[in-house]
This record gives sequence, C-alpha cells and structure tokens, in this order.
Amino acid sequence: MELPDNACVTDRRLAPAVAFAMAHETPWRREPDPAGLAWGIHGADPAPWNRLLGPVSPRGPTSGLILRAGRELARWGEPRRPDLTFSVAKTYLALLAGVAHGRGLLPDPDEPVRRRVPAGIGFDGEHNSQVTWTHLLQQTSEWEGECLGLPDTVDRYRRLAFQPPAPGPAGRKGDPRPLQTPGSFWEYNDVRINQLALALLHLFGEPLPEVFEQSIMAPIGASQDWRWQPYDHGWVEVRGRRMPSVPGGSHWGGGVSIGCEDQALIAQLMLQHGRWQGRALLPGDWFERMCAPCAIAPFYGYLLWLNGTREVFPSAPATSVFAIGAGSSFTWVDPALELVAIVRWFDSTHADALFGAIVAALI
Repeated sequence: MELPDNACVTDRRLAPAVAFAMAHETPWRREPDPAGLAWGIHGADPAPWNRLLGPVSPRGPTSGLILRAGRELARWGEPRRPDLTFSVAKTYLALLAGVAHGRGLLPDPDEPVRRRVPAGIGFDGEHNSQVTWTHLLQQTSEWEGECLGLPDTVDRYRRLAFQPPAPGPAGRKGDPRPLQTPGSFWEYNDVRINQLALALLHLFGEPLPEVFEQSIMAPIGASQDWRWQPYDHGWVEVRGRRMPSVPGGSHWGGGVSIGCEDQALIAQLMLQHGRWQGRALLPGDWFERMCAPCAIAPFYGYLLWLNGTREVFPSAPATSVFAIGAGSSFTWVDPALELVAIVRWFDSTHADALFGAIVAALI
C-alpha cells in the first residue's frame, strides 16, 4: 500500500491502519476562527461561558506514532509538532498526583483535600470538605463552586459521545443538576479538574509546569517544545509568589501543547509503571492505582479511560487504557501488547475501527 511521504512504517502490517488514520482527519478547521466559536468545545457551553479564556493555536494534520516494546513501528503526519492536546492533560495531572504521592505530599488519596491545602481555596464548608483526592481524580467529586471564575454548573449534565451509559438524571448541559454526595455520582467535567490543578499547585507550592518538567519531562528526555499555559486571568498567589494555575485541558483555551513524540515518551513511562532507565519517577504502584476501576464508573480510573468492560472501544483489548482529548487526541497504552500509540487530530467517530485495525495487524 502506497503511503504519503509524511508517513513511515517499519512494520508493513500497520500500513493499512496508518493509511486509514491519515484518511480520517478531524473535521475541525486548521485555524481557530477570530470569534473563537467554531474551534474547540467551549462553543457548546451556556453563555457567557461559551468563549475562550486562554490562548489557542492553529493545528497540524492528523499525526501519530505507534511503538511496541519501546520500538517505533510507524509514524505519520507531523509527530514533532507541538499542538493542543485538550483533555489528555487531565492524565498529566494524575501523573503529578503520583509525583506528590511519591514525595509524601499526598500520602493517602482517600483523605479529604482540605487536610493538605489552605483554607479559602474551595474545600471548606459541609459539602466540599468531604471531597477527597480520589474523588477529584475519578471525576466523582461533585465539588461545588467557582474555579478561576468558572462555575461548576457549566459542566453539569455533560456527556461525551463515547461515554458508556451511566445512571442518573438527564438534562441540558449547564442546567443546575442537583448535587449528590461526593463520591456517589460520576460526571465528566473540566471546572472540577481545574480545581484539582489548583489544589495540586498549593500542595507543591510550585507551578505545575515546572514540577512536570523537573519530575517527568526532563528525566524521560522530552523536548523543550511543549508548554502548559494558563487562562489569561489564571494567576494566583501561592506562598507569597504569583503563579499560574493551569487548566487540565483546553476547554476554554490554554492547557498543554505537545508533540506526539513527547506524548509517546510519557505513555512509555506509564507502560513501564513509572520507571525510566532504572529510576522510579513515580511510585511503583501508581500506574496500577490509575488503572483501578472507579466503583461507580468501571470505565474510568484516575483520569484515564479504562477498557476493561469493552464498552469504550469494543475493538481494543480489555487491557487497554486511554487518555483522550477533544479534536480528537488519543494516547493509548496496552500493557499486555506492550503497545503505545499516539493519534492526533483524528475523526473520533472512526476511533474504534482504527484501534481494531492496529490490534489485528499486531496479533
């Protein structure tokens, strides 16, 4: 099979899958429009939250990398180009929580967040004082309030296209759904994830991009091209220093811009259970914690999509886990296959078919 010049496949069995990926680019436009309403996902929010609050950038073509046992089997598009990765950044927050756990800053993820952070940042009161780190990491926190000026109500009644059916009331996104007890209801969101990022910022006392660089990116040999940007107004004072409180995605702009090559290094670190060249960058059991199913949403772990029930992507193995961002951006890790795959700017309606084609080529 003939592939374009910007594709390289060393394992020819993967050529049809790579061709399929390149033929199904996301329908998103390449350039953000000046009004900021036809590029991204904020346009679906109720006013006045349907606008950008941070920077965005033009995107590249559909791109990707496939590695097995650390060996590159295929690459296509522009895998070095740093592009917005949207909610894949949520998984990076889970990795940072692992760094905090390893440093003794977060000894028990099941303890209330308020025990480790200052009063007045959103974990006070009868309801929010019950929220634990695990609740935030599993998207079951039901945290209530505003973070960086965004109310949590913006994300109530939110559902994703590939999300398995979940019990609970139906409603229109942004309507004031009645809150449940923290830990008793699962709902995908961004405002509460931003609140997790704020809590981690106070926990470390250092900007999260700096911690990520020092603890993960530099040790794995990542490039200097990636960046993690706040909203324009996303600055807070921590321990007397003005710091960025970065979002766990690019729902309203900002977030992580990164290339496929760097994403593949992060995924390989996950595949290796947090170890890199004999050094433990994360606690030995942290990846297992990330992959442990949430009791009320077994398709989700610590800011990772799990495929154990085969509900998320039926054609991928049950051992697969995914970090997923709008656009669409996929980081796929499968320990049983020793597989790492990064797929960027791909039409997500064809994701299951692509993953099935990759698996079929490798087994």
